[in-house]
Amino acid sequence: MGKVTGATLMARSLKQQGVKFMFGIVGFPVQPIAAAAQEEGISYIGMRNEQSASYAAQAVGYLTGRPGACLTVSGPGVVHGLAGLANAQQNFWPMIMIGGASPTYQNGMGAFQEERQVQIASPFCKFAHAVEHVERIPFYVELAVRQSIYGRPGPVYLDMPDDIIRGEVEEGDVAPVADIPEPPRMQAMPESVEAALDVLEQAKRPLVIVGKGMAWSRAEDELRAFIDRTRLPFLASPLGKGVLDDNHPLSVGAARSHALKEADVIFLMGARLNWIMHYGRPPRFNKDVRIIQLDLAAEAIGNNMPTEVALLGDGKAVVGQLNKALQSRQWFYPAGTDWHKGIAEKAAENAKSIQPMIDDDSNPTNYYRALKDIREWVPEDAVIIGEGANTMDIGRTQLPNAAPRLRLDAGSYGTMGIGMGFAIAAAVVHPERPIVSVSGDSAIGFSGMEIETACRLRLPIKIVVLSNGGIGSGLAELPKDKPLPPRALTIGSGYEKMMEAFGGKGFYVEDPKKIRGALDEAMAYKGPALVNIRLHPNAGRKPQQFGWLTT
Repeated sequence: MGKVTGATLMARSLKQQGVKFMFGIVGFPVQPIAAAAQEEGISYIGMRNEQSASYAAQAVGYLTGRPGACLTVSGPGVVHGLAGLANAQQNFWPMIMIGGASPTYQNGMGAFQEERQVQIASPFCKFAHAVEHVERIPFYVELAVRQSIYGRPGPVYLDMPDDIIRGEVEEGDVAPVADIPEPPRMQAMPESVEAALDVLEQAKRPLVIVGKGMAWSRAEDELRAFIDRTRLPFLASPLGKGVLDDNHPLSVGAARSHALKEADVIFLMGARLNWIMHYGRPPRFNKDVRIIQLDLAAEAIGNNMPTEVALLGDGKAVVGQLNKALQSRQWFYPAGTDWHKGIAEKAAENAKSIQPMIDDDSNPTNYYRALKDIREWVPEDAVIIGEGANTMDIGRTQLPNAAPRLRLDAGSYGTMGIGMGFAIAAAVVHPERPIVSVSGDSAIGFSGMEIETACRLRLPIKIVVLSNGGIGSGLAELPKDKPLPPRALTIGSGYEKMMEAFGGKGFYVEDPKKIRGALDEAMAYKGPALVNIRLHPNAGRKPQQFGWLTT
């Protein structure tokens, strides 16, 4: 049968377990793994920074259900990639990071880039281990990939020393491993399903919160049937957007604060009462709110607020149970209630409050006016990546999603720097879809060199930079006789010129009346393009009733 190297075994094992994409930066000692991955039919995407590579790998995991691979060199390369492991851990997205390491026979000697890599990766992983024998590579890959997608998904890490990568073994000495099937789907207890429906029937002001767990479980069909049957109002979390169409008549996204504050029963579906949902506590929530919680992980039940009914299981499976149980009930939430009317009135009030900013053609422009044209321009089937503080937050409200897993942003960890990695991942997973990244000028700075990656690979990513010349709020001009404020960035930076420098198409816009024309030209261009829109330095959100970290 002949001999096989550790690099080839790693690539073959990843391919066997459904890993289709690998992102990384080659160097000592992982170059052979990247080459072997290409030989085995895995798409290798060479990035410019390990952070972006790790962000791309986890986005692939979320979009496809199988982990993307991140390949890093030893020592500093692994350290750079830790940011992605941490983000994947907080978002519960699967990825596998493969870190090169110095040879095992040099351990403890101060070898080139020697580091305690398994030890430093472990706090951010579901599973982390060093591969100590070439013939055991398939075993460890199977174990790592299974850990990443079974149960609550998350990141895993494998350490690959140089002598294991270059080492050889007789193919007949390699123990075969099984292909990993799709994760099993766990159902809730039948009595819990009935109890959940009982509580919903008692509610006067019910609200369903749809989280990214429902997107991960591919529960969109079941959830749509549940909402259509029960007629319950629903709110999507930032990454739950699109599981149900944001423009659905029962969506309360336009009256979010009102719905959260006034609901007397909340059905938490694959979402968490963390900072994004204000911990479920007053003043953002009703102090007497009753919670029904559907989650894959038992340890998540009752976190921050007591849960009255717990539905432990897979989102798709459990909502299927709910739909079946509803067949023996005649109940649905009636239309035209004071609850519906109050939500509609608040949504109309909110829409009225931002309409002047949407209609404002002043130069330079504001977020809402720019996003008006972007909203009308973005195709319905596009993957939308949002990054930046105001850019992302306002974009969540102004850029709707009609289908699941078409929204990627900073998520639970609030990570800046994910933008270009996510965009590149979306482009390779969905070459048939438009990919639109809407970023603030601060945010694009974290991963802007990946513009070269997009140009090198001719990925037709469309990037829109909303540039106000600052981190958060901007500056009208830079002071000349005192230190720059900590938030200051260069005013009027030519981000579009970065795109042009690498061979893409760039546009700079100040007059809001010219935004749509530039966007249309960018979309028509077959390669990557960037539209840099100058914002007024004081552009911001509409006034908020509560502080963002209100507890």
